[in-house]
Amino acid sequence: MTNKLNSELTPSKIIEHLNRYVVGQDKAKRAVAIALRNRIRRRALPPEISHEIMPKNILMVGPTGVGKTEIARRLATLSNAPFVKVEATKFTEIGYVGRDVETIIRDLMEFSVSMVRKKMIAGVQEPARERAEQRLLDAMFPKPERKFSMPDFMKAFTGKDDDDKEPEPETPEPNAEEHKRTRERLYEMLKAGKLDNRDVEIEVNDSVSAIPIFGAPGMDIMGINITEMLGGMMPKKVKKRHMKVKEAMRILQQEEAEKLIDTDAMTKEALDMAQEEGIVFLDEIDKIVVKNGSSHGPDVSREGVQRDLLPIVEGSVVQTRYGPVKTDHILFIAAGAFSGVKPSDLIPELQGRFPIRVELEPLSWENLQQILTEPENSLIRQYEALISTEGTELTFTPEATAEIAKLAHKMNSEMEDIGARRLHTMMEQLLEEISFNVSDMDAEKIEITAEMVREKLSSLVENRDIRRYLL
Repeated sequence: MTNKLNSELTPSKIIEHLNRYVVGQDKAKRAVAIALRNRIRRRALPPEISHEIMPKNILMVGPTGVGKTEIARRLATLSNAPFVKVEATKFTEIGYVGRDVETIIRDLMEFSVSMVRKKMIAGVQEPARERAEQRLLDAMFPKPERKFSMPDFMKAFTGKDDDDKEPEPETPEPNAEEHKRTRERLYEMLKAGKLDNRDVEIEVNDSVSAIPIFGAPGMDIMGINITEMLGGMMPKKVKKRHMKVKEAMRILQQEEAEKLIDTDAMTKEALDMAQEEGIVFLDEIDKIVVKNGSSHGPDVSREGVQRDLLPIVEGSVVQTRYGPVKTDHILFIAAGAFSGVKPSDLIPELQGRFPIRVELEPLSWENLQQILTEPENSLIRQYEALISTEGTELTFTPEATAEIAKLAHKMNSEMEDIGARRLHTMMEQLLEEISFNVSDMDAEKIEITAEMVREKLSSLVENRDIRRYLL
């Protein structure tokens, strides 16, 4: 049997990609890599069996700042799939103040449409540019107005009778050829970029003139968009603007690209992409878990949110402005710290919808040092790039990064464990004076050593009263 699958997204290559951005957490990476590969495998199967294979949703359990969100976000980027991250605490049971859980799928559909629109616009840039160039030529060098002869029915009122006259042969306008040659020369100059800094007046769509119209709550559930309905009845307004030719070309090319897009095909492709490849990341799911069966006070609607999530996670149809979206094959990744509650405190039905459980490990000081230095655009590289804009080279010795990581790990073990986020606060405290004074300094190079780290941070780490506010 020949391998028809995409060889670029094998589980090992998925993990290799995730390793560039997320340190450690091999179990979680392995789980999401298999889940993503299984989606690719399912789409290679015949329809009669692929329809029956449901995605294996994942529940990530681990303290904050260890990479749960980053893994899901990088996974969506790698697969080029519609991705939406939502906080479970934003939703409430129907009947209480808050967002309806079905808005998760509507947000996913909006993201999918945006992705497909960008792809389609990129595909029509060449014809859109040609049309924009013709509009620019018309604005810079208008076509000569044609002179129309007097209509026959008007001759009846004037009393003139030209029937006896021989019809004059049609001759081209004397300036037509000259106009054509001039336009061709302008076109060559425009293509060569010689007119980029010339001023031009063009007509563009007036997007500011559109008045937002808000319908009654629930209208979006029915797939009705009042603004679009009334927008088709009112003529589009245009306004004249003065700008450089280069800027005018950009605006006109964007307008023409929008006209060339087939909206029906865009909606159909976006709908298929959301249903078959969509990824929903439910963060802070532990915050809607009721501890010890509590059902009063602030906990009254939490269990209701879990019940509302059930049909969406299991598979149902959600009405959106672009049409009904089936959630059967959308991959759901839930995450939570579960510090005060346990995954077993979720209602049993929802537990069954997340068959894959992954526990993420707290970060060691070695992990924290890797996070500082190894990922692309790591925290150290970010600060080095910021300081380099002042003409000063900022460097860190390996001993310095190790010392920062050890102090951060110590803080996480003695206080609330916030994972890699602790590094951000410690780096700000460490480099506060340098960031403030570097603009007035003439130093070409500043090296951060382990002694400087201990001098700046050790006193804060040891002082329990100060560190509660600063670190």
